[in-house]
This record gives sequence, structure tokens and C-alpha cells, in this order.
Amino acid sequence: MSAEKMPGIKHIVAIASGKGGVGKSTLSVHLAIALAHKGLRVGLVDLDILGPSVPIMLGIHYGEPPDNIGGKFVPIQAHGIKTISMGMLTDHDSPAILRGPMVTKYMRLFIEQVDWGELDVLLLDLPPGTGDTQLSLAQAIPLSGAVIITTPQEVSLNIARRGLRMFEKVQVPILGMVENMAGFGCPSCGVVTHVFKEHGATKLADQTHTRLLGSVPLDPRIVEAGDAGIPVSVQHPSAASTHAFASVADALCDALEQATGPVLAGFTWQWQSGEGAPDWDHTSPTSDAGNARIPVSMRKKDPRTLQIRWQDGVVLDYDVRDLRLACPCAHCVDEVSRVRTLDPNSIPSDIEPRRLSGVGRYAVTVSWTDGHSTGIYSYDRLRESGEHAAHNRFEV
Repeated sequence: MSAEKMPGIKHIVAIASGKGGVGKSTLSVHLAIALAHKGLRVGLVDLDILGPSVPIMLGIHYGEPPDNIGGKFVPIQAHGIKTISMGMLTDHDSPAILRGPMVTKYMRLFIEQVDWGELDVLLLDLPPGTGDTQLSLAQAIPLSGAVIITTPQEVSLNIARRGLRMFEKVQVPILGMVENMAGFGCPSCGVVTHVFKEHGATKLADQTHTRLLGSVPLDPRIVEAGDAGIPVSVQHPSAASTHAFASVADALCDALEQATGPVLAGFTWQWQSGEGAPDWDHTSPTSDAGNARIPVSMRKKDPRTLQIRWQDGVVLDYDVRDLRLACPCAHCVDEVSRVRTLDPNSIPSDIEPRRLSGVGRYAVTVSWTDGHSTGIYSYDRLRESGEHAAHNRFEV
């Protein structure tokens, strides 16, 4: 699962949480450093545009912008990793007051308009929640997967579950879960106190069939070192928390190695000329070898038929006019009642796609010869409609 749209970057991993205050940025910084200590080339993007905190933990001064060469930022290097953050463009007393579209613009800027060079892993420290940033990221960036951060108490676990389900809906693999603030080990007597309950993330991982990458204990030195701009992994290499971060890094590397399988790469395909068409995969994996909701290849079977091969080996045909009639956008379907408002008689019998474009790992959008272009066809919907059409053909 290489990042085809970003040459030179092998894996892009989102670090996410359903809520704030679970230590996601702290874990992102220390996970990046732990990966670098393993000899990997690592980048870290602070995507909490409105509340950047990565610079202070890495000892980078706020308000000192990185160099811009040829229209691309040069990431600042600290403690063996490359990083970029909104905190480099604003000082302590200048909040970034931005509406949603501008936040999304900066998100893409910090990922795509940065000279990252060759990287093994690019970590994306996301803001909390399941809103614009997360959805736009899943649509625009070729993610290898997501890591979900939680603390052991129930309120955090419930919201972490929602974040996990959001990524599943857009076909972003869940690489694993990390339990932060798992317990406090007394430095004097060694007794561990579970301030936020115990084994919560283990139970959630079991319930959601997700891998638990590891647990990180409460350690006051993490805060002290972070405030000083020298992460605990650097300042206290023998600390229990440092070993915990290293263990999570090892587990993440294992998860990335195991997260293989054919996946349709990002594409922009001109239907009439064939320019940019995805490669057609002639292999036929067995039914237990892949996910029935993930396509591995598409082709123009004939001028009126789109053909899709799915990861489980099934091949389905789609009449292009039927696809136009099934457009799920708000112009064709009432958003509240879900009643279809598109008049079939208004769609020409000879309509064809002009262009098909991949939307992240979970959908395709189509620009049609009648000028319509706002529909996003999720792969879930395409699989279901393709199976339904095939069943009806067999019945006839």
C-alpha cells in the first residue's frame, strides 16, 4: 500500500482520536522519534491547524516559518524527524481563525506542498473528531492506514469507537489502537495505579477486531520533557514510557508489513480516450483472499459498460446510463427523505462518462457528458448495485 500520489513516501499513517485530551499529539511525536530510532526516515505533519502543539514538544520556536523553495516548504528537522506545523507560521498570541475550507486548504498544503524527500513513514497528527479534516484527508490522501488513540475510561473508548468506524466507512485500514495514560507507576514504591480504569482499550480492540499496538503509562517526565522541547525518549532513554513508545513503533511496523493486498490506486481516467485508466488485473483471487468491498481494477469493457474486479475475485458489469440514473448526490436525491428526484427521462440514452476519478480508497466520482459531476459513488454502493443487477440478469 504505497502512497502512489506522493512519490518517495512509502507509507502515510493517520494518528487519530475521537476526542481531545487523550495525548494524541504527544504520542505522535514520540512514535515518530521511536520510528526514527529504528532507522526509518520519518516525517510528522501537525494537522491540528487551529491548535498546533507539535513545535513546542520538539523544541521548535513558534512563528519561525520554514524555508520555501520553488513553491514548496522545506520541513524543519528536529530529533531525527522532519516536521511541519501551523505553529511555525503563527506565534503564541496569534490564533489561526479559519473557516472549514481554509483548514482543509492548509491540511493539503502541509502534506502535498512540502519537500519531504524520501520517507519510510509520514505520520499525520489529526485534530480530534470525525469532521471535515478527517473526511477530506480520506478523500484526498493515499493513506496506508490509521492508528486510533484512546485512554482507558469509558467516555474516551465510546468516542474512539466512533472514530474507528468513520475510517472503516471510507475504507481506510485500521492499523491498530494505542491505549495512552494506561497506569501510573509510583517512582518510589513501584506500585501501578490505574487512574483511568484498566484494560479498556484491550476490550475495545477485542470488540472491534482491532489490533492493540500497545499501552503507554502515565509518566510526569513526558510532560516535563515535552515542555522543555526534548522528548522523553531522548531525555530519558531508559524510562518505561520510552520502552512503551518503542514497543508501539515495533507493532506499527509489523501492522504495515501485514497490511498488504491489491488496492486500486488513485486515478483520473478519461473515459473516451482511455488516458489514465487503471491497470486491469487479470488475476482471480479466491473468495477468502480479499475484501468484497474493495476494487482492485476497472476497465471499459465496451463504450456502454464499466467493469470492476473486486478484491475477492468477483467481476461485475455496470451499464453507464444506469450509473448516471443511480447518482447519489443532493441534486438527484432529496437529502432528507432520500427520495430520488432525478427524472429518468431527462437523461439521454447515449450518455457516457467523461472522466472517472478515485476518491481516496472508498469511492469514485464521475463527470458525465450531460455536465453532471457531483455524485460520489462509494465502493460499498457499487458492490451492492452490481450484485443486484447481476442477480436480476440471471433471473431473466
